[in-house]
Amino acid sequence: MMKRNKIIYWIATIWLALGMISTGMVQLLKVKAGAGGADSLAHLGYPGYVLTILGIWKVLGVIAVLIPKFPVVKEWAYAGFFFAMSGAIFSHIAAGNAIAEIFPALLLLVLTVISWYFRPAERKVISGNQ
Repeated sequence: MMKRNKIIYWIATIWLALGMISTGMVQLLKVKAGAGGADSLAHLGYPGYVLTILGIWKVLGVIAVLIPKFPVVKEWAYAGFFFAMSGAIFSHIAAGNAIAEIFPALLLLVLTVISWYFRPAERKVISGNQ
């Protein structure tokens, strides 16, 4: 893997992990304000228990993406991040929210795609060296 790609991967992955952990903790602790907080999800029409589900999935997804090996689990974590963030984007759009409220989910979606695309071969299900 080129050094440039490795740097891109780690920068995107660390920012993704920080974003998912922070919003996951906001959701697990049922904080009212903030991106992904209880007030935000209630405004979008989601019940309160969704906070716990999303929070647990995000924390587990970060662990899966960061630990070495288990490439299939990583693929599921990336897919989960993609579905959660694309769902958040469309939920905000459907609710008529401003771009400022959509941006955090959009940023995490972009970081998910970048991290997934630039991941090293040993973190892929099928490496190009077979």
